[in-house]
Amino acid sequence: MVIDQSWYQVSAVLNPDLPTEISAGGIVVRGEAGRIYLALIEEGPDRPGFVLPKGHVDPGETIEQAARREIAEEAGLSELQLIADLGVRERLNLSKTAWKKIYYFLFTTEQVEGVPTDLYKSYQLHWFALEKLPRLFWPEQRNWWNLTGL
Repeated sequence: MVIDQSWYQVSAVLNPDLPTEISAGGIVVRGEAGRIYLALIEEGPDRPGFVLPKGHVDPGETIEQAARREIAEEAGLSELQLIADLGVRERLNLSKTAWKKIYYFLFTTEQVEGVPTDLYKSYQLHWFALEKLPRLFWPEQRNWWNLTGL
């Protein structure tokens, strides 16, 4: 599957019948030997490429709490220091049945190993040096490096 600009062109404002989903996630980085490494998630064989950890916001959670929980569930990383609120990105969800607002945060960690806790998906944590990043599934996630100054 190729994600193209059609995922970014329809909004809930233009189509009021389209439900809105709120998600939160993060860019998690760590330093080692003078290099910066980024945590990316491999979601399994049915989803090629890598993604930033993110997911839905549970009732009663703040956006930041949801981002931390999703990072722990998908990457197994829980020792996080918040650096910045990076704002929101908007697009259609994978099935194009809802308009998705995704709030991202920048975190640092010294934690290297992570065991994902999500019981329903087989996430796998990978660390990549910024200069050797693989293909990311969602285009909006590829654009963060310029905005964060990493």
